[in-house]
Amino acid sequence: MVYNHVMPHFFIKTENIKNNVIEVTDRELLNHLVNARRVRVGEKVLFIDENKIQYVTKICDIERKVLKAEIVDKYPSFRELAIDLTVARCVLKQDADFSAIQKATELGVKTIIPLLCDNCAVKESVVRAKSDKFQKIADESVKQCERADFPVVTEPENLDEFLKNKSKNYDKILVFSERAKNFGIKKYFAQNPYQEGDKILAVIGCEGGFSDREFKLFEELNLSEISLGRLIMRADTALTAALFGIIQEVGDE
Repeated sequence: MVYNHVMPHFFIKTENIKNNVIEVTDRELLNHLVNARRVRVGEKVLFIDENKIQYVTKICDIERKVLKAEIVDKYPSFRELAIDLTVARCVLKQDADFSAIQKATELGVKTIIPLLCDNCAVKESVVRAKSDKFQKIADESVKQCERADFPVVTEPENLDEFLKNKSKNYDKILVFSERAKNFGIKKYFAQNPYQEGDKILAVIGCEGGFSDREFKLFEELNLSEISLGRLIMRADTALTAALFGIIQEVGDE
């Protein structure tokens, strides 16, 4: 039986399971559960292991160095995107940037690539200093949305170098642009049908959009520019709309 929970789940390893009881000894997780979430004996907590098995548990003991939770039920987690979707997104100002990472994680992308673009409003040194923070935001979002796997947030890359050197790693590349007209996601996949196993890359710009020089690069690399319609969206909203549109068009069954 699959339970509907309004709580995040927490990651453990199968080695933490002994005689149908999960023993939480990791200091950071133990502190979070006991002191931040203030869980109590008898309370239900959701865990998931490295094999993507979800455990519904009831806390049976809380000690200074260990929390024990009896397994009530377990089942394979189905909360994983069925397609191999990567987003390369130009770095935004902090609040919008963190929101973009959260939304990409919630939508199931496998990899998030921060890009340094011509119109980025954030200095490269600042972006590189925040790279560890990007992964932590994604990891926390995984727990909140009960996702079964973690996305990888890579080190920041220059847009030009990334596309020139790594675009060949993807079967389909969609560059989302306000300049594109009458060529949306549906038309793209009608002309370029999705095949099972295809690696899809979505490229999203920053607040100021792509520069003329970057548009010329897209043309040189023969990359398809995709429209999200007539409305102008904030960059983090455009990211959400683009990823959701791809998922809806390709299917996630």
